[in-house]
Amino acid sequence: MFKVFKNLYNYRELLKTNVKKEIRGKYKNSFLGVLWSFLNPLLQIAVYAIVFPLILRNTQENYVIFLCCGLIPWTFFATAISRSSFTLVENGNILKKVYFPREILPISVVTSETVNFLISTIIIIGFVIFGGLGITKYILFYPILLIAQYLLILAIAFVVSSITVYIRDLQHLIGVALQLLFYAAPIVYSPETIPVEFKWILDFNPMTYVINGYRDIFYNQTEPDVSALMILIAVALVLCVIGYIIFNKLQKGFAEQL
Repeated sequence: MFKVFKNLYNYRELLKTNVKKEIRGKYKNSFLGVLWSFLNPLLQIAVYAIVFPLILRNTQENYVIFLCCGLIPWTFFATAISRSSFTLVENGNILKKVYFPREILPISVVTSETVNFLISTIIIIGFVIFGGLGITKYILFYPILLIAQYLLILAIAFVVSSITVYIRDLQHLIGVALQLLFYAAPIVYSPETIPVEFKWILDFNPMTYVINGYRDIFYNQTEPDVSALMILIAVALVLCVIGYIIFNKLQKGFAEQL
């Protein structure tokens, strides 16, 4: 595992260049460019804010702020997983011609999406301030939540990016899995509305703890469950190691498969 850090240090300029390329490439030939980092989540929020309170009669107080705290972190998670799953296949020609640490590709995707998420967080802060809640000292827990989510996404990215090289259909299965996970996390609804017999579904979804954490610091304005976050970070670190081991084993056949 220490080889990863050595490679990242030795190829740090390539990593920085690749992250910039991922950020720019996402909005290439787009008239509004990086503004879509604001517009995409705002449009999603607008749709759910209309459907749930007005059509489905959701009575959650300050529902738009409640929704922001779940939907924007989820979009970061889902987009990073989707994009990283096909990054090795998309860069197949480069991988066959030039040597560089292959793990740079999924790391670049996840890091670039982290930058987009940081930009999108301004939306949450804007809604919190203009919604009358304001910012509290609990925002200091934001970096801890971000680290936990980053590590969790990176662990999954290592696995899905390497397996997709061998099984291209995985990318489509990931799309279905993300749709299922969306409703298995308290994004558009409160955990309290779920019947007791189905609470285990939320408990086994790691994004539940991430979303609850963001919701605590921005919406509930209380200290998040620190013990749960520490456990999540520890689990994510273990998963990162396992994910990299799988990635490292499978990368031996990347050139043949691509």
